Amino acid sequence: MSELRAATRQSTARTGLIEFDGARGTVSVPCTIADVSGTGARLKLDWSLAFPKQATLIFADGLRKPCRVAWQKRRLLGVAFADGVASPDEQALMMTEQEQALHRQHIGAQVKAAREARGYTQSQIANLIGVSPDFVSRAERGETSIPLHQLTHIADLLLVDLDSLVAGPASIGVPAHEAELAAG
Repeated sequence: MSELRAATRQSTARTGLIEFDGARGTVSVPCTIADVSGTGARLKLDWSLAFPKQATLIFADGLRKPCRVAWQKRRLLGVAFADGVASPDEQALMMTEQEQALHRQHIGAQVKAAREARGYTQSQIANLIGVSPDFVSRAERGETSIPLHQLTHIADLLLVDLDSLVAGPASIGVPAHEAELAAG
C-alpha cells in the first residue's frame, strides 16, 4: 500500500479554494474540502471541468498547499501535497480540534473492535507494538493519536486492512455520498 493511500484521512466539510494558472491568469475555484490527510485531500468542486496537473489548495485560514492532481471524477478531485507530508502544525490548521477528536475516537473504536475480534488484550497489543497498556487504553478511547507506523503494525497484527482502522467500512469501494456526487 502506498504511503499516500495509507495516510489517515480526516473528514471535514470546510470551504477552500483551488488556484491554478489559466490562459488568462490565475484562476480560483471554490471547493469543499471533503477530507484531508497529512499527504493530500479530497475535494468537491462546483464545476466538472478538467484541472491542470498542479494547483494550490487554499484553506479558509489562509494555509496554502501546493498540490498535484491524483485523480478526478467529475466534481470530485483527489490531490496529493506536492511539498510532501504536511507538518503537524499545518495538519492542525486543516481541521478543528473537535474534528480531530472525533477522528481519534473513531480510530480508537475501530482498533478496539479489531483487537477484541482477534482475542487480544490491551496489554498483549501494547507489548507487541512496544508501548504501554495505558497508551493503548487512551488511544482506544480517542484521547491520544496513534502514529501511522504503529497503526500499520496494529493492522498487521490484527490481520485487518489499515483502511478499515482509519476510515471504517466506508473505505471499501466508493462511499454512497461519493457515488451520488459522481453520478450528478
